[in-house]
Amino acid sequence: MANPNLNNESEFLNSAEKEFENTIRPAAIDDFSGQSQIIDNITIFIKAAKMRGEALDHILFHGPPGLGKTTLSRIVANELGVSIRETSGPVIEKAGDLAGLLTNLEPNDVLFIDEIHRLSTVVEEYLYAAMEDFRIDIMIDSGPNARSVQINLNPFTLIGATTRSGLLTAPLLSRFGIKSRLEYYDAVTLKNIILRSSKILGTKITSDAAEEIARRSRGTPRIANGLLRRVRDFAQVIGNGIIDLAITEHALKALNVDKHGLDEMDNRILHTIIDKFKGGPVGITTIATAVGEEVGTLEEVYEPFLIQEGFLQRTARGREATAKAYEHLGKISAFRGNDNLLFGDTK
Repeated sequence: MANPNLNNESEFLNSAEKEFENTIRPAAIDDFSGQSQIIDNITIFIKAAKMRGEALDHILFHGPPGLGKTTLSRIVANELGVSIRETSGPVIEKAGDLAGLLTNLEPNDVLFIDEIHRLSTVVEEYLYAAMEDFRIDIMIDSGPNARSVQINLNPFTLIGATTRSGLLTAPLLSRFGIKSRLEYYDAVTLKNIILRSSKILGTKITSDAAEEIARRSRGTPRIANGLLRRVRDFAQVIGNGIIDLAITEHALKALNVDKHGLDEMDNRILHTIIDKFKGGPVGITTIATAVGEEVGTLEEVYEPFLIQEGFLQRTARGREATAKAYEHLGKISAFRGNDNLLFGDTK
């Protein structure tokens, strides 16, 4: 079973974890760590919109889960000095739901739609006019009495967040004036995030312990903070309450988080490809069936990191384990790929 601390889909967070996340989230743009180019650009766009007294252009934040899309959206609203209404694609089931959200926005407010790629086609089409002309057309009654009523809206900023931008339609994409992809964080930035979070938690942590957690956090702040909480538990129960390197290594081993940040499910995926399918290529649906996980979870949560770290590669015929994966699992003698992969050529 996968380590729940590494599953970075917000829908799996319980109320305590959500409360913790809200406590440690930065509220001001100057307190946000990482994504420096995005922050620099957003700062300019916010200042320009405020100088003109206009609604900020619509924004799309995309990239792997847990990198700060929701946090950034809230920061944008805070910096603009406006309110933010938050919802998600699956929640907006019909056009009337969307109309209710839009008509309750004050001038220049922010509407944040998480998982925007999961909007229904009907709702998405109603959104086009709202984004472009700040109006919506609603059908009243049905049959011969049906008529269209146009409702004017206050200017607003739509911020969409998605882990799968490739599923967005071209018409919707074209209506976002600002598109920003969030990337994985480096270990130095994650260490600073961990140190900041530990202060908020009132927990003492040594520099080398914070560094070790950062290295195993898959480039993801949400995972870093989740691991910090779990290591803190070990420090309090079997230590003296201080998170040092020794207790950190003990805790991470108990949590099945290895030195690369791979958890039980990551390693199961690699074992499956190598042991059951001779290293691949093999289709993602087949892998999902073999490991007992949803295809979407593999594509959104596990696969991006495995590919970035060089354990997995995507080809036209499916997924293949790399020489690094064989070496990581102690199976390098069984590596049957071509010589190019052994020397790092994964084209």
